[in-house]
Amino acid sequence: MNKYNPNKHHRKSIRLKGYDYAQAGLYFVTICVQNRACLFGEITNETLQLNDAGKMISTWYYELENKFPDIKCGEYIVMPNHFHCVIHNVGADLRVCPDDGQSQPENGLTHRSAPTILDEKPPILGEHTGSPLHLVVQWFKTMTTNEYIRNVKTNNWQRFDGKLWQRNYWEHIIRNEKSHQNISEYIVNNPIKWNVDKLNPEMNFKNG
Repeated sequence: MNKYNPNKHHRKSIRLKGYDYAQAGLYFVTICVQNRACLFGEITNETLQLNDAGKMISTWYYELENKFPDIKCGEYIVMPNHFHCVIHNVGADLRVCPDDGQSQPENGLTHRSAPTILDEKPPILGEHTGSPLHLVVQWFKTMTTNEYIRNVKTNNWQRFDGKLWQRNYWEHIIRNEKSHQNISEYIVNNPIKWNVDKLNPEMNFKNG
């Protein structure tokens, strides 16, 4: 896989033109805190010590599976100022969630439905379970931001500057098992390499 260059990728998401991010697949996602502020804990002697905010991020990650029925949470790590994870999209198939007939129709369709032709058969109505990656990430960022704000008010968590997360995120499509293994190892070993991590704000101070 292409080596991740934080200086190149942390400010904007790299997208493949024409690629359907709602289809089944594996995605390596990185989301950074605004201004790289270390809000989620610290790393001492290569050991990650999450604070309550960092633990909150972990909790909301697994809530993705409750919110999006086609999403499964893979390997992840909450770092002091960013978040890595592998998101599994198990695919959109309207046949797995048929319409129950209780929704109010609108122009012949339920508000939850989209007509889809499967194997050249007539359209099947049902809840579309193919969750585009950007909507999954957006929901995660919104929910974690809202809870962080609540705890700023009630538990004096450290305030953030304007936004909790940077506007965009970085993703890499995992195309094979070898790539998945390499990324999994990278995630697990991230705290060990914090001293040389370009997302570590102290690196910029040292290089400056």
